Amino acid sequence: MALSSMTGFARSHGASGPYSFEWELKSVNAKGLDLRLRLPPGWDELEAYAKKRGAEVLARGTIYATLNVKRANALSTVRVNEDVLESLIKVAVQLASKIDAVAPSIDGLLAIRGVVEVVEPESDEEEDKAAKAAAATAFDTALADLITMRRREGVTLGQILGQRMDEVTALAKNAEATPGRRPEAIRARLAEQVATLLEASDRFDADRLAQEALLMAAKADIREELDRIASHVAQARELIAKGGPVGRRLDFLAQEFHREVNTCCSKSIDIELTNTGLEMKNVVEQFREQVQNLE
Repeated sequence: MALSSMTGFARSHGASGPYSFEWELKSVNAKGLDLRLRLPPGWDELEAYAKKRGAEVLARGTIYATLNVKRANALSTVRVNEDVLESLIKVAVQLASKIDAVAPSIDGLLAIRGVVEVVEPESDEEEDKAAKAAAATAFDTALADLITMRRREGVTLGQILGQRMDEVTALAKNAEATPGRRPEAIRARLAEQVATLLEASDRFDADRLAQEALLMAAKADIREELDRIASHVAQARELIAKGGPVGRRLDFLAQEFHREVNTCCSKSIDIELTNTGLEMKNVVEQFREQVQNLE
């Protein structure tokens, strides 16, 4: 399976009988799958179908799906509710006999809710049924196009993530080869520090200091962290090659990368190793940001 991004856009058009319609689908990042539909009145029955189809082919992302429908040769008519208007006039006459007020104008009366009604033309049940079936098919078309776009972006993301893993591997090799982390270099640096302390005071126990130096050298060793980073890189490459909805697992690996790189930096007693660790941390952050876009 190919990797898939969570971002994408698609549009499809269709027509059936007097109806013409357009679907517009937009996908953005999300922790789970959330399909949000905007349907015109009378077309609500398509919601269940659209959500079912979306859940079958998508794993993550918020999908905004909007359906716009137009009906040809469908002119609305305006009808005045005579009963409501008559009641309003009667009330106005009664009030006019009690208070000194300007008589209501015709536009004022017509503006009152319920006086004027817009009557939509009657629809044909068979035409409506056929149009909704055609709209469902058009939704499938838009959904397929959305998936294609998400996968196209997923290919690009996979290439970028692979490059980040190449960079992490190269930086890990640099860290391993740093002269300052070799045992002899650590011993020499600590021996110099011990000698300085002994010169400053004769109260220091040389044997105790030697033991402390060995302990510090052991704590400064990043061999285990580098091994775990190599293991994480192998897992990340495997997931990228496998494809499918692996965004969550790669996001977890990104957190593990951060943990190991931070430990390397905290253990470092060499400026070159520290700089390498900081550069690796920056690459891992770029990896994490790109992973956030994967399904």
